[in-house]
Amino acid sequence: MTTIEPITAADEDDWRPLWHGYLTFYETELASEVTADAFARLTRGVDLHGALARDDDGRAIGLVHWLFHPATWSTTAYCYLEDLYVSPDARGAGAGTALIAHVRAQAEAAGAAKVYWLTQEGNTTARALYDRVASLTDFRQYAIAL
Repeated sequence: MTTIEPITAADEDDWRPLWHGYLTFYETELASEVTADAFARLTRGVDLHGALARDDDGRAIGLVHWLFHPATWSTTAYCYLEDLYVSPDARGAGAGTALIAHVRAQAEAAGAAKVYWLTQEGNTTARALYDRVASLTDFRQYAIAL
């Protein structure tokens, strides 16, 4: 059975391989100081929040990161699920569903109006899960790199 636990400072050795797997999946490299800063912020749990999925043996098999932000279309915050990753050898066993459910529960407890996230158009495996647990919107993301 998959268990979900908040990320703590003691989880860095479990978190890093998952984080690097996630970055590799999206063909992205980050400077080591960016990764170090992200982990530090996740463990403080002030502006970023995170959790790990663990299998029956206690092995970390997935991660999720999220944040809350104010919204102009609601009197309460929105919850942005920023990163979700399950190791390839653990996919299909419910870890992704459990991680999303964990974020949803955290958002409900915080009184957020909604949880939302982005994914690449071609991420068909993940999108099959997302189609089961959420509604696809017709919005497109635009970005300006600074």
